[in-house]
Amino acid sequence: MNRIDYIVLIATILAIPLYGLWRTWKHPNLREYLKGDKTIRWGTIGLSVLATQAGPITFLSMPGQAYESGIGFIQNYFGQPFALIVVCVVFVPIYQRLKVYTAYEYLGQRFDGKTRYLGAFLFLIQRGLAAGITIYAPAIILSALLGWDLNLTIWLAGGFVIVYTVVGGTKIVSLTQRYQILVILFGMALAFGIAVYRLPADLTFTNALSLAGKMGKLQAVDFSVDPSRRYTFWSGLLGGFFLSLSYFGADQSQVQRYLAGNSLRASRIGLLFNAIIKVPMQFLILLLGAMVFLFYQFEQPPMFFNQPTYQRAIERGYGPQLTALQTQFDEVFTRKRDTIQAVATAAPGDASALTAQVREFDAETRKIRDDTRKILEQSGASPKSKDSDYVFITFVINHLPHGVVGLLVAVIFCATMSATSAVLNALGSTTAVDFYRPLLNPKASDHHYVVATKWLTAAWGLVAIAVASFASLVENLIEAGNILASVFYGSILGLFLVAFFLPSVRGSAVFFGAILAQTLVLVLFFTTNIGYLWYNFIGCTAVLVFAWLLQQTLFRNDQPAATQ
Repeated sequence: MNRIDYIVLIATILAIPLYGLWRTWKHPNLREYLKGDKTIRWGTIGLSVLATQAGPITFLSMPGQAYESGIGFIQNYFGQPFALIVVCVVFVPIYQRLKVYTAYEYLGQRFDGKTRYLGAFLFLIQRGLAAGITIYAPAIILSALLGWDLNLTIWLAGGFVIVYTVVGGTKIVSLTQRYQILVILFGMALAFGIAVYRLPADLTFTNALSLAGKMGKLQAVDFSVDPSRRYTFWSGLLGGFFLSLSYFGADQSQVQRYLAGNSLRASRIGLLFNAIIKVPMQFLILLLGAMVFLFYQFEQPPMFFNQPTYQRAIERGYGPQLTALQTQFDEVFTRKRDTIQAVATAAPGDASALTAQVREFDAETRKIRDDTRKILEQSGASPKSKDSDYVFITFVINHLPHGVVGLLVAVIFCATMSATSAVLNALGSTTAVDFYRPLLNPKASDHHYVVATKWLTAAWGLVAIAVASFASLVENLIEAGNILASVFYGSILGLFLVAFFLPSVRGSAVFFGAILAQTLVLVLFFTTNIGYLWYNFIGCTAVLVFAWLLQQTLFRNDQPAATQ
């Protein structure tokens, strides 16, 4: 990065929050601080909901996911549009009618206090950890490739967010997210255009797609019923449906976004906007990864994208082994590139044979990269995340023009800030409304609760930075976030579905049913190899079944639940 890049970066990440502070520099009452005001319309809600879900992990890790494994990850989102429709029909009217600040207040009204606290507690645990990952994910990659100090990068990514989120509450989160997501979408579209432009001049976009398909990067749908496969049509449709239903219906970081609407209609349209736009957006991000893959079939990529880790291994005396692998890698790349160029002009019969050769060369390349990683692990320089997480940002830094580089790095920071601000806003609100007010200080003034929420939001920000400072990821970054969500979301969603659809079930039955279901999910997670999306379905179904059974047996003499 040069001076132009830093100017673009600093101007972009500072301008939007400063504008938000200017728009919200006042002392709101508790309702305005937690839910915003009537100036927040459906367009802001829609972009805010999109920005909350599309964090930095999406834009850093997803192109690398496609580079390594193809665009099959898109199947994770197949259930989301259907889930959003259900949220619009079932969840939103109830929240708006009861005028709750958090989703878990509804659980207290429908069941009892302990069920409300359980739902809020599960949310705080999952989201508190996820907030740390949201900050850590871009920090570990940017600090490695740009030479920045890791702790300084973490504070840059998280510190400013804490300040403006504490000051402005929900309104500033929604306002800043609106502009941050627009910067993000523009930056990613620009990166896509440059990636396609940088392909060989004689390779049309149609031929590029054909070539990517032949190399196994465009298989979007897998109808396998094997539960150990992570990405299939069925796990995405069913598991993804329950994951999205829980996320949008029972996760306060999203509920707070659409409760900021000035009407039921605004909340619904904002959510339906996401039902329409989310899958195409994720598809284009994955397709960008496939284009970067094609670019690196003609422009030699690093043998290992995480170059700082690679250099540390050389400094520790593993240079000869890595040099030998680099020689093999260079030879395979040259032969593969020549074969790919021959495919474009070959007759159909010859093209099939040449394509088979390309796949063989690709398999050799993957083996060399696997051997490289083993040497890095032997050297003690093992990376903290998968090498594919470094693919996109390496492409940006090494092959995009100055100014655009600064913009794309700003995209990562904007995504971090938008996702983190929403989570901190929700964590502070939930802690204040569901724990502090009812348990510690139930009769304080409105102003007192605003101040308390600000302090709790700041405290959660420090917790997130602490988690980020001590994090060590072992999975692809976007998978790590989804795995963490899937382990907890099913049980949280089950609480709400029991509340909506099993009117005979009361507080104690659903409380202990959820504890049993969460225990079951944790046992399965640590002892089996089930694809993680299935945990959403298992956890939710288990709560429904356990709660009903407990109500019919141990708790059959409980008093009726409170009337909604």
